[in-house]
Amino acid sequence: MAETVCKTVRQYNKAPISTMDMEKLLEIAADYASVKNYVYARYGGIGSLAKIYPGYTVQNEMTGSGLRAELGLPSVYFYLAVFDALGDIKSQWTATKTKIIRLIGKNDNLTADEKHFLRFILKTTNALEEVLNQKQIVLPKEFQRKYEELAAEVDVERMKRYLCRQVRKYMVKLHTDVADSFSIAERAYRYADHGIYISTKEKRQRIFVPLTDNNQYKSQLCIKLYPAENKFEIRAAVDVAVHSYSDYKYQVGVALGMYTMFTTHEGHCYGQELAKYQTEYADWVRTQTRVYCRNRKDNPGRKKYNAKKNRFEERLHSYINHELNRFFQIEKPKTIYLVKMPKPYAGGSGRAINSKINYSVSMWQRGYIKDRLVQKCRERSVLLVEVLGKNISNECSECGAPGTKKDGVFFCGACGYRVEEKINTARNVRNRGENGKIVRKSFSE
Repeated sequence: MAETVCKTVRQYNKAPISTMDMEKLLEIAADYASVKNYVYARYGGIGSLAKIYPGYTVQNEMTGSGLRAELGLPSVYFYLAVFDALGDIKSQWTATKTKIIRLIGKNDNLTADEKHFLRFILKTTNALEEVLNQKQIVLPKEFQRKYEELAAEVDVERMKRYLCRQVRKYMVKLHTDVADSFSIAERAYRYADHGIYISTKEKRQRIFVPLTDNNQYKSQLCIKLYPAENKFEIRAAVDVAVHSYSDYKYQVGVALGMYTMFTTHEGHCYGQELAKYQTEYADWVRTQTRVYCRNRKDNPGRKKYNAKKNRFEERLHSYINHELNRFFQIEKPKTIYLVKMPKPYAGGSGRAINSKINYSVSMWQRGYIKDRLVQKCRERSVLLVEVLGKNISNECSECGAPGTKKDGVFFCGACGYRVEEKINTARNVRNRGENGKIVRKSFSE
């Protein structure tokens, strides 16, 4: 069987949706959000931690709750809402545990044995649930023996109190006020007549919406509603065949930039007009924000703003995808080495010296570029290797010695190597990716 990767495709309505049909869809979305909020409130706390894995207990309890009959919501929507909410709760618990584990590693007041004990509890769901609910920890035989070994080296009660404090501090209570989307199972829709028939809350009644294409999918769909414009968007997850190319045989180091999207280790540049598009976009957003804040009382509408903002983003994304395709066609990479960049910093206090820089950085599409690169690598059987980039731009790619940078040019005093800074960085990325560290050449070479 051929290897496949998952890809999200979209469909759109061809003609505006009637007001009556849009109201029916919005009613489903509102009930869908109500079910999710009910699940958040009932199963989002520490008392239900044992029920959410794998989730069938929640399904059975929700069936007996009477909420579906109260809302009059068909089962094809009700149970999808339940499991969507469960997925959000599981993700929230995963994020909370990941954050606590990271903070434990940075806590100098904890000993190595205490850190080991806390990590063991966090990674063992049954143990964490019993700690948070003040129960005696009882685990399967092998895990119980390991727990007792670790507990003998620490103050167990102190560690339990520490975990409870951290969970109370960082666990977020989920709730949604957005009621403009819902998932739909295969039994609740039917493609026909160049459109789609969608089930409503009325028994055996479906609304018909003509579509812009004739594609048909047999999977769970997500419906995103835009009532102000009388339109919707269908998102479907499809499996795309992975292609292998015999001429893709090169190893390419890539330096990611704000003004030039990619610079390879050989000095080839892709996305050189990215700066123009991003600067124009950032300047427009900054200007519009200033005008809106000044005239908010008199002009609260944002319809034209959102429409033009979407046009800017679509143009930018179209250019990025075009340059990525060109990159693959020319470079023909077998392996791509890319700097693993840190997450954007959201903290700090005070205003930056130059607000234009703030807007330029906030508009940088590095997340979108990375996502599209990952997707295209999967579809082409290209290996993407992320390389730790600490100090990688300050070392010479020829001899590995520290160098200096001035006006975008890197110079090494040890070997006399002079090259554009981005090319030096891209070469170091490739070298460090192959060997785990930058290749060190002797001075005689």
